[in-house]
Amino acid sequence: PGLDEVGRAQAEAMASALEPRGPLPMIMSPLRRTRETAAVLERRWGVTARVDPVVGEIPSDESLAQRGEWLRRVLQGTWADATPALGSWRDSVVDSLAAIGEQTAEDTVVVTHFVAINAAVGAATGDDRLICFRPGNCSITVLESAGGRLRVVELGEQAVTVVR
Repeated sequence: PGLDEVGRAQAEAMASALEPRGPLPMIMSPLRRTRETAAVLERRWGVTARVDPVVGEIPSDESLAQRGEWLRRVLQGTWADATPALGSWRDSVVDSLAAIGEQTAEDTVVVTHFVAINAAVGAATGDDRLICFRPGNCSITVLESAGGRLRVVELGEQAVTVVR
């Protein structure tokens, strides 16, 4: 589903916080809510975000009806216990984000998802849990990339997140 009224307000607040820093290059997940979130900042900066499936949502073989249950179970674990496919997805997310710092000297805004943010933060901090913090919707987590490694500069605001 798309953003509801609360989600649109959160996207506006995120854009207001980031607007003075730009315009900057943007990358976004192909999923609808991230596209709608990024669109607010795209309009303000007059830029077009690059769609990158690598920063999409955690992949699942489960049907939509079973995905919530699967996700709640998986999120309680560690990457070491995850399936090889999930480990590969995590590595792709981390490698993609780490490469941004090698490819450009500019800061880049990446609009992505809860688990992808956790994958990056966990890699940066050496925390193997799938969920090492709970970024709120439209919160801003700042990572730095140097030498192919990620470092946390600032964690975004944390919130209670419901896994559906």
